[in-house]
Amino acid sequence: MSEEDPVNTTADSAATLEPTRRTEDCNLPDWIYANAVQQLPVAVCISDVESNIVYANPAFTEVTGYSVSEVIGKKTSLLSHRCTPPRIYEQMWDRLVHGRSWTGLLVNRRKYGAVYLAELTVAPLVNEHDKTVYYLGMHRDVTPVHRLEQQVHNQKELIESMVDAAPAVIALLNGDGRVILQNHEYKKLTVAMQGREPAVELLRTLRESMGESFQEGHRIGQGFQNKEVSFEPGGAEQTRWFSCSGVWFKERDDRADAFFQPVRQTYLLLMANEITNLKRQQEEVRTNAMRALIAEQERVRSMREALQAAIFQMQGPLNLITAASEMLERRRENSEFAPLRSVLRQALDSGREALAKLTNSMPAVPPEAISPVNINQILREVLTLCTQRLLAGGMVVEWKPAPVLPAVPGREGRLRGMFKQLVDNAMDAMESHRSKRRDLRIVTCAQDKAVLVTIEDTGPGVPKDLQWKIFEPFFTSKPSADRTGIGLAMVQEVVNEHRGMIGIDPDYTEGCRVRVRLPLEINAEFEV
Repeated sequence: MSEEDPVNTTADSAATLEPTRRTEDCNLPDWIYANAVQQLPVAVCISDVESNIVYANPAFTEVTGYSVSEVIGKKTSLLSHRCTPPRIYEQMWDRLVHGRSWTGLLVNRRKYGAVYLAELTVAPLVNEHDKTVYYLGMHRDVTPVHRLEQQVHNQKELIESMVDAAPAVIALLNGDGRVILQNHEYKKLTVAMQGREPAVELLRTLRESMGESFQEGHRIGQGFQNKEVSFEPGGAEQTRWFSCSGVWFKERDDRADAFFQPVRQTYLLLMANEITNLKRQQEEVRTNAMRALIAEQERVRSMREALQAAIFQMQGPLNLITAASEMLERRRENSEFAPLRSVLRQALDSGREALAKLTNSMPAVPPEAISPVNINQILREVLTLCTQRLLAGGMVVEWKPAPVLPAVPGREGRLRGMFKQLVDNAMDAMESHRSKRRDLRIVTCAQDKAVLVTIEDTGPGVPKDLQWKIFEPFFTSKPSADRTGIGLAMVQEVVNEHRGMIGIDPDYTEGCRVRVRLPLEINAEFEV
């Protein structure tokens, strides 16, 4: 055996070998060992300590192309190829000279120059004095296995490169919901979510939005496509939106105990395309439309308020005229009051006609269908509409929506206008108070089959004796010449429409705290 090449060869005949130490407790005859080596389907060769081949079995000829007579007495380097690095041989000989076996891969060449990859095991054979007298080499051609492994490895790298290059967020989850494969976009999203697992957050939102269809799809292996979800990254980052698709598939378990009884493991391929910019554009269009709608609603409200105030102001004198006319009618026998009665009758008729014209000219509230309303979304839209005023007034908003909030049956436009009025009143109070601290806090939560909304401000607050009067028509706490207006009557009207409750916390001392409670179930009268 040479120093530059492993014992990757064989020898000639087992009969030429010197006898070595035998196992005393073995009862098998020697010819069985010789025949076993001869019939092994693995290439076997034996060389002396000088790397000269002294034996080779038939399988050696099949693998290398050399006959036994061609290799007997030749160096084992006969099979070596320059592609094998010298350090491989050095590692092999380092083990062999210390009496230890070695297993590894070598690039070998066949008789006519063909190259193949050999998996070689070399072991020293010692005599009764524990001295190495021969080397036993066994090897097999693993080129097809190597080629297949390399193809799988290349395909894996190609797929991973394609997945990493994809602009979408991609993750592979096992049956326990644990991420076992992820691309660069997923890793970037993990950083943006401050350590939270994106797949967990996305799947939680998908389960909530899809309901039972999510579990049913998982059970029958039916995926989902283009399901829009959103989450709050936290910190100063805004809401991010994703269009999610998922595919469930099964793969055979690679454990040894599942070889004869295959067990299939379920996996989920989750893909999410970020649509935040698109949603923001849509949100901007929606916000502009809402702003126009709110402006129209406020115009209608202002007209109704003005007409209601005029009707209210006219009703008093008209009642006095009616009373005076009725008194004179009871004195019809006195003819001297006849001209006065005629004048009062004409004034009464004119007043009633004017009152009827004002009543008929009052704009009606546009009809609106009942639908499930997301209160968190409504409040988020209201804050968006008020952003410029909040910034101009130096107000700090603390927005704490419930992560999961059930939908409320109601009229979306009316509810949006109601909350807009409440937020406007809170901003009015803080601006008029001229306090250094201007904080607006809005909290939502689900409570006892209802949605509870709390709105707090750091304005002057409402005195206890006025906390119920502010919901009366034509009452306002704002300083004005006539102190008339609708106040929060419109808010009370919308709350009543939705069979809800509204009140001011009398124990809150840092400003004003308004609580609105909207039930999740409304009786049939609401739909009429």
